Amino acid sequence: MKEIFELLVTQLKDSTRTSEHTYREVADRLCAEVTRICEQSKRIQESPDVLAEATNLAKHRLQQCLKYYKLGSRGGRIELHSTLSAIVYRYITPPLVQSSYQGRLNLIEDFLQGFYLESLNAFRREAQLDRSYRPTSLLELAEYMAFTERYAKRRIALSGGRSQQLIVLRAQTFSQQQPPETLVDMEQAADGASLDSDVAGNDSSVQQVREAMVTADSDPGHDSLRETVIRELIAYLEERQQTDCADYFALRLQDLPTHEIEAILGLTPRERDYLQQRFKYHLIRFALSHSWELVHQWLEADLDRNLGLTPQQWQIFQERIESDKAELLRLKQMGYPESEIAPLLGCTVNQVKKRWFKLLELAWEIRNRSGSGKNSKANE
Repeated sequence: MKEIFELLVTQLKDSTRTSEHTYREVADRLCAEVTRICEQSKRIQESPDVLAEATNLAKHRLQQCLKYYKLGSRGGRIELHSTLSAIVYRYITPPLVQSSYQGRLNLIEDFLQGFYLESLNAFRREAQLDRSYRPTSLLELAEYMAFTERYAKRRIALSGGRSQQLIVLRAQTFSQQQPPETLVDMEQAADGASLDSDVAGNDSSVQQVREAMVTADSDPGHDSLRETVIRELIAYLEERQQTDCADYFALRLQDLPTHEIEAILGLTPRERDYLQQRFKYHLIRFALSHSWELVHQWLEADLDRNLGLTPQQWQIFQERIESDKAELLRLKQMGYPESEIAPLLGCTVNQVKKRWFKLLELAWEIRNRSGSGKNSKANE
């Protein structure tokens, strides 16, 4: 529909202050969406003037986009957030321990963060954009926000001839998945395990992570630390061009079932499994190397607490490490920086880092698998 495309290009050029390349790309995507809808709509196809129907639809899409453009980046976000919050408010029911008004607002905030990610992936998929695409200009952001509002309000057919808005169905599912006390932890985010799996239920270390992540009545300081860990992990992933891992982590934090994650990210089960394993690799590097002090402080498993080990586990830990590792542990406990530890141990700073990684890995293993009978030492 060349006429529709030219109309959109002219209107976007006159109504925005953006580059020609950007407004032509946006016009092309809007035109493609209008064309697809017109081709799939029986009502429009049976209309005596299909072009007029398409023109009206294109103008409507254009006005939605320009509405968010005129509001600006911050104003547009506030408008979209307020609109969607109002729709889902009655459907987000907090568990009893969070039955306050603020508790409900917090849950709505958590839900919408996940929904925005789902919408972005739906936008990428329907516009046939690369999976790494993100809006960079104000016009592109307005286009995405307008799409998100439409995506949220899509009617989904239900049994008995009924229908419901997509965002309402998502909100109901999200609300039903909120257990009384805990949601999901980083270990489960890596493993993709269900909350009631035998492994998760019997793993005291995983339980500790879970409680630290989401206990409703945690103190403000601890909650702030939790948010810092999440923020630092996402930044760590994005710095390493692992945005798909960051997206996966955000969805796991929403406790979405595996099949929904696969649908949102457009992955096959095999691709999702590969992504899960890659995320787990980066998670381990983050927790045991890059930000080990932050993570262990959050888990209350820092050096002042013997790495979170019980007296019996601490004894097992010390028995398993060799003399040079024991000296490294002693120096760490005394607060020596790695740059000073290296010459004392006769090695490089990188070797100190590798040895410390192995020690933390062993402590993690003992916490998770205490009594498993493993007697391996921490090696170089």
